Amino acid sequence: MTSTSSVIGGAAFSVFLNLLLGKLVSYGLDFVADYRQVHDQLMEWKSKLPCIQAVLNDAEEKQIKDDGVKKWLADVQDLAYDVDDILDEFAYEDLRLKLQKAQAQTSTSKVRKHIPTCCTSYFSPTSVMFRAEMISNIKKITARLNNLTSQKDVLKLREIVFEGPLSKGKKSRPLQPTSLMDETVLYVGRENEKLEILQLLKSSNTDGALVISILGMGGMGKTTLAQLVYNDPSIKDSFDHKAWVCVSDDFDAIHITKTILSSIDPESGTKIIVTTRLQKVSSNVVTAKAFHLDKLSYDDSLSIFIQHALGARNFSAHPELKEVGQNIVRRCNGLPLATKAMGGLLRTIRDPGAWERIYKSEIWDLPEHQCGIIPALRLSYHHLPPHLKRCFAYSSILPKDYEFEEEEIILLWRTEGMLQQKAKSQVEDFGNQCFQDLVSRSFFQKSSKDHSRYVMHDLMNDLAQLVAGEICFKLDGDKQQKVSCRTRHSSYVRGEYDGVKKFEAFDQVNSLRTFLPLKVQSEEWSGCSFLTNTVLNDLLPKLECLRVLSLKGYWVTELPDFFENAKHLSYLDFSETRIKCLPKSLCTLYHLQTLILRKCWDFEKLPSEICNLKELHYLDISDSYSIKGMPLGVGKLTNLQRLSNFVLGEGDGHRIRELRNLSNLRGDFCLSGLENVKGQNARDAKLNEKWGRDRLTLKWCRDFGNERSKEDEEQVLDFLYPQKKLEQLIIENYGGAKFPAWIADWKEWVPCEGDEPVSEFPKLVRLRIKNCPELLGRLPSRIHSLQKLEIEEC
Repeated sequence: MTSTSSVIGGAAFSVFLNLLLGKLVSYGLDFVADYRQVHDQLMEWKSKLPCIQAVLNDAEEKQIKDDGVKKWLADVQDLAYDVDDILDEFAYEDLRLKLQKAQAQTSTSKVRKHIPTCCTSYFSPTSVMFRAEMISNIKKITARLNNLTSQKDVLKLREIVFEGPLSKGKKSRPLQPTSLMDETVLYVGRENEKLEILQLLKSSNTDGALVISILGMGGMGKTTLAQLVYNDPSIKDSFDHKAWVCVSDDFDAIHITKTILSSIDPESGTKIIVTTRLQKVSSNVVTAKAFHLDKLSYDDSLSIFIQHALGARNFSAHPELKEVGQNIVRRCNGLPLATKAMGGLLRTIRDPGAWERIYKSEIWDLPEHQCGIIPALRLSYHHLPPHLKRCFAYSSILPKDYEFEEEEIILLWRTEGMLQQKAKSQVEDFGNQCFQDLVSRSFFQKSSKDHSRYVMHDLMNDLAQLVAGEICFKLDGDKQQKVSCRTRHSSYVRGEYDGVKKFEAFDQVNSLRTFLPLKVQSEEWSGCSFLTNTVLNDLLPKLECLRVLSLKGYWVTELPDFFENAKHLSYLDFSETRIKCLPKSLCTLYHLQTLILRKCWDFEKLPSEICNLKELHYLDISDSYSIKGMPLGVGKLTNLQRLSNFVLGEGDGHRIRELRNLSNLRGDFCLSGLENVKGQNARDAKLNEKWGRDRLTLKWCRDFGNERSKEDEEQVLDFLYPQKKLEQLIIENYGGAKFPAWIADWKEWVPCEGDEPVSEFPKLVRLRIKNCPELLGRLPSRIHSLQKLEIEEC
């Protein structure tokens, strides 16, 4: 008998092993070249890992019906993470050695002061790195690897080529966005229900609250129907207030209902729409009407499928796909989510043979009752490209109903090495592509409340948990739970008071990589949370394998100084905490890629040693208003792609020149403290060479004292002309009397390649000018793309 869980296997896990082999070859073997005992062990890894990798595709197929294979895959996955930890430790020491060597070559005491004391002693692999404990661990990994290699033969696993839907057919076309709105596609088949609900909402009721129930099994489109009604323009003027509330699977239906009803005035014409799979939830209140959503008709299902798979209304452009497409739709059994997912899977494929293999897959015949997952959803995951499988499985740590931003998830994927197939400069674009591919395939969908955020359908969340298995773990409130020793990634919903009991589940976990508290918007309380000191002082210091650490939203005033032993950390989020500074040891985190200090209102300054963090690519200090300047050496962080703010303190205006070396900057960028800058220094910043920025904010202080010079500020603004493809420009507290030529006349702009001559600033959609009381220059007259012009206090 097989268990209901699964393992991230086959082609998806093969990607991870490829990364490990790359690390072995690129630096692992070289780093240990002088230590024969360790070098021989790693050479054995290099020879055995490809043998394991070769049979992963076969193992992924067989694990569905064979628990022995499933356990073997889980053991391989566990081993791979341990190998990765060892190799990353080598990489850390290599980075530390390079920094030490570079610092030593300067031979000046001023520079050497920036080396943390823990790094001032000479390091050699034989004297420090290869202590007895590490050698023992390396030998244990080799023994496990040999055992797994032998087991694969006992399990009769064989080498096969990955047989995705395209393996025997034509290559897929790049995934293109459809012109059809998501809501329009999902709307098919529910027209009558929508119109009837809208009529009920517009009707007048004098007997208190009117409750409308939408019932149906998972994947029937209950939430989608509610979203369409909720956002319908025809009811915009019918209600003074609208609210959307999500609740978890495990909740007290009577309590929730009473709470909602007690918070409203029953005489105010309140209308409530309840969506649920459970009849008992609907029966707890008196409903004006209950809508039971049944399966869609075959014709409606076919319409949804065609729109998602072909971006069309029928098969006229692809008649060769008609018969097999109709057969696939029948297998979706009238479930909108399943139909939509299958359409998304086949959207880039035009080979009839590939469609036929999807139709004949054995996965359709797996019993749904064993795991609770619709076969069509399992099939859609099974045929994802390998890199998307890893990304989707990691998303299982997201709580149900959690709304997330695209960038938020991409940063986590990057930290976990899921985007390493690309060069550093391409990683973010590749992450965007991965995210949008999952959206197009319906694994993620836009939030109904905030179209800049996304959610996972509950059934997709269940699927993610199934395929992630024990590797990912979601802590559920204060319930007594046991975390598997295999668990590497964990999240939990942040509470108002998170005490010791909540974290007892982590007592036996030593290899955790992700510690991620998240805030679900439907929680009744708002504001800061309070965290037991046991987590800060006892739990976190023992989690030496952490890559991702967040304390976002906690009332933490001081961080424990444990970072010297947390050398794997790559992602830190201390947003909305009350810390004033960072421990010096944090600047020994040479793997650190992401540092988020958003809305840290008490935070005063970045550490002077931050220039040691050569791998840092994302630094967000937005809305941390107590920061009065940047440390010397920020310009050495040449891998930075996102820098939210560059603050120029009094007497430090010349440091704007450090921006000239940050040639990879992109996204939103704010340059503040410009009253401290002189013209020539502004020129040296070379702002026009920063090609990737979307929004630029140029900010002077609000104090227009006698020391402010109109001429200086006009010259500074003149030299801060940005790149041509800027989308938003914001100028605040500018003391000059006129705009420079690049704003007023656009004479210095030449058309971008491929643009018409009239579009000399082709992408600028928003221009905001705030608190510039001396301004006399005329406004631009040739911004043809401008959609929003804001002028305040001028």
